[in-house]
Amino acid sequence: MPIRDTTSRSGASGIRINPRIGASFPGGAQSYAGDRPTKFGIYPERLEEALAVARAHDLTIDTVHVHAGYLYLTDALPDVEETMRRVADATRWLIEQGCPIAEVNTGGGLGVPFRPGDRPLDVDAWAAVLARTLGPLDVTVGTEPGEFLAKESAVHLAEAVTVEDRDGTTFVGLDTGWSAINEHFVYRIPFHPILCRAADAEPIGTVTVSGHINEGNDLFAEDHPMPDVVEGDVVAIPNVGSYNASMVSVHCLRPAPAAVAFTDRR
Repeated sequence: MPIRDTTSRSGASGIRINPRIGASFPGGAQSYAGDRPTKFGIYPERLEEALAVARAHDLTIDTVHVHAGYLYLTDALPDVEETMRRVADATRWLIEQGCPIAEVNTGGGLGVPFRPGDRPLDVDAWAAVLARTLGPLDVTVGTEPGEFLAKESAVHLAEAVTVEDRDGTTFVGLDTGWSAINEHFVYRIPFHPILCRAADAEPIGTVTVSGHINEGNDLFAEDHPMPDVVEGDVVAIPNVGSYNASMVSVHCLRPAPAAVAFTDRR
């Protein structure tokens, strides 16, 4: 994507569209854009009002942005296409009103396999969706693929410090918590903990994998099939690059996890 110098263009601004549709795990509507009202973006029927506000403040709208969701894979591309079709309609209207739209930024949300049976996102099919819907506008099309590039780059290792039956549910307690990796806690992204010493072993039952933070919903996985786990086992939680490391906190005075980087591996 070409880099545009906006430092000399006084009053240049962008507008975020809420197309009332989302493409996310586990599918469809979510907290960014969907059937339910959200705190993000301008609805298409209020574009005229938004444009009037921009003009009242001598702002020139030259960029359109949308973020419709997160971690979508190939099966969500029909939703992505409808999202971008609506964004294209809004962009076209702005152009017709004299806005020199130079870029449509499609946000992030590109997913990677993180559940058993997931297949990688068909990036060519995704790009074809953008070409069909946004190509006719003759604008630069941007995207934010940071999570897509970084998520698979990290694995979180933790020790099982407790294994106990609680009214028929086996809880595997780890020496880590949502303060270190919080995507399940915040976004309900399903982690899939793996028993390192028996990664290929057949599960013998289901467990709830919990963290060490004093919050009842500090859980990494529920009804999760695993082999027999004993105290002292090391459990791996894959696909924790990007957001998890950037949102580490010291809740309950828990320190940030140590990190080991292997620069010689690809």
